[in-house]
Amino acid sequence: MLRERRIFNDIIQKQSMQTMETLLRLHADIEERVDSIRQDHADWLCRMGCDGCCRRLAAVPRLTEAEWELLQEGLAALPSDQLQDIGHDMSALAEQPSRPYVCPLLDRSAGACRVYDYRPVACRTYGFYVDRDQGLYCKDIEAQMEEGCLDGAVWGNQDVVDRRLRDLGASCDLTEWFASWREQWDF
Repeated sequence: MLRERRIFNDIIQKQSMQTMETLLRLHADIEERVDSIRQDHADWLCRMGCDGCCRRLAAVPRLTEAEWELLQEGLAALPSDQLQDIGHDMSALAEQPSRPYVCPLLDRSAGACRVYDYRPVACRTYGFYVDRDQGLYCKDIEAQMEEGCLDGAVWGNQDVVDRRLRDLGASCDLTEWFASWREQWDF
């Protein structure tokens, strides 16, 4: 029985590592596309410090388990007072009846993400990939494109990203992941 448990744990750990590798490959592919857009358009608005989309979320972000595991690393590295602030904002977001939503990971005074290096795929693609059916695209960039400021810009394909995320498994709302984590750590 002990041997079977070890084998089972080894399989689970290997699957988890493969899933994380797949997620990190997706991050690298997104970053490559983002770099390509920025190279062609040095004045592209989206970058660390731009918080327009963070202040006007169309929906509560959904994360796969792998994304959540990565995000937990970033959260765990934060000072306790910042975690308290995030916890408060998460609770408020979970109760908020309508959009636009403000991301609870945003440091509102600094206008920057507190866990930028660990952010989910949705945050990495916003402003570079588009899903018009759900209104998930940067309105500021769209306005610049309509004015002719960003001629020749080609958005990334959000459907491909979504398909790759689905391959990583089911997803949950950020607020649900955080609530279960918060219960474990009691902060």
